[in-house]
Amino acid sequence: MPGRVLPTIPIADVRAHNTEKSCYVTIGTKVYDVTSFLSDHPGGGDLILEYGGQDVADILKDEASHTHSEAAYEILDESLVGFMANEEVLNGVTKSGKPAEIVPLPPSEEGKQELKSLQANGKPLYEATGMSTAEDLSRDTDFTSDYKTHKFLDLNRPLFMQVWRGGFSKDFYLEQVHRPRHYRGGDSAPLFGNFLEPLSKTPWWVVPTVWLPPVAYGTMLGIQGLGVPVAAAYWIGGLCIWTLVEYFLHRCLFHLDYYLPDNRVGITAHFLLHGIHHYLPMDKYRLVMPPTLFVVLAYPWWKLAHAIFFYNWYAASSVYCGGIFGYICYDLTHYFLHHRNLPAWYRSLKKYHLKHHFADYQNGFGVTSRFWDRIFNTELEMTQPKVIKSS
Repeated sequence: MPGRVLPTIPIADVRAHNTEKSCYVTIGTKVYDVTSFLSDHPGGGDLILEYGGQDVADILKDEASHTHSEAAYEILDESLVGFMANEEVLNGVTKSGKPAEIVPLPPSEEGKQELKSLQANGKPLYEATGMSTAEDLSRDTDFTSDYKTHKFLDLNRPLFMQVWRGGFSKDFYLEQVHRPRHYRGGDSAPLFGNFLEPLSKTPWWVVPTVWLPPVAYGTMLGIQGLGVPVAAAYWIGGLCIWTLVEYFLHRCLFHLDYYLPDNRVGITAHFLLHGIHHYLPMDKYRLVMPPTLFVVLAYPWWKLAHAIFFYNWYAASSVYCGGIFGYICYDLTHYFLHHRNLPAWYRSLKKYHLKHHFADYQNGFGVTSRFWDRIFNTELEMTQPKVIKSS
């Protein structure tokens, strides 16, 4: 079963590796760990540190400074630790009809052909990423290679017990789980490997199928008890409240991250709740919340609505139904942002969420909108995409 050799490393993570203790450099989308070479560099390690976390393609070719030999590139090849989804790649994925074939990097053969068709600056997009050879674009191997390189998880085996028994430190776990891998051994990587496995997988259509009928019924009860205008006002209020709940769930629960207890209970809970999604972001059956898990969150939401709007059962129920409808929109939006080619007006939100995964997972917590990211100063910086020229 083929799998990716090396992870896709978030851009913010690459930029942060710029010290003598850990120094990365990039060429296009390739990320190199040159820490061990700092003391051996003929010009001194300080020259490399000047470019820590940055792209060195131009300086390596700069004749005024020093044109580097093939040996320098051979040393870099031995230091390759992953790939980085730069702006060109993110722009390509945003327009792609099959984003799972492109990210995490490098793209599959099918993804490579799609990237070829997305012309940027008059040449195939993949040539602008630094992955311009057939070897670069099809770097597939056994899952065992990733496991041997990073000593984290073996995608050949069920993941749950590996996390539970792994003895990982919190810092190591957080670094690895936020470096996306791509599972190509079937629909989804094995999580439990037993009778619990089906409970961990949820097709996107299950969410509206399960939750829309009770929402419709509760909305109807609210209208009967309050009338259309008043019930609609409470319902919309619940929808608006959900957007705030969505933001804080994503930021303060799913990305508890550095507040995790440094033990296997906390780490395993994090992995099951959200870590697996960042580890395998294009797994289409683990993109929406299983109904069994959402019940655990829906019950407190019911109690909260009735505690705040205690004065009228119909008002509380209308607020609750509006909030649950907001959740349905959230989960469906999340799925479509990962796995569908969206209309042009919706692509900016798709790129925004992809940046959360592949550029900076510590910001960009809004999924259905960026509103609360702006309010709480966690908005990701977005650059304007380059004009795509036709071939």
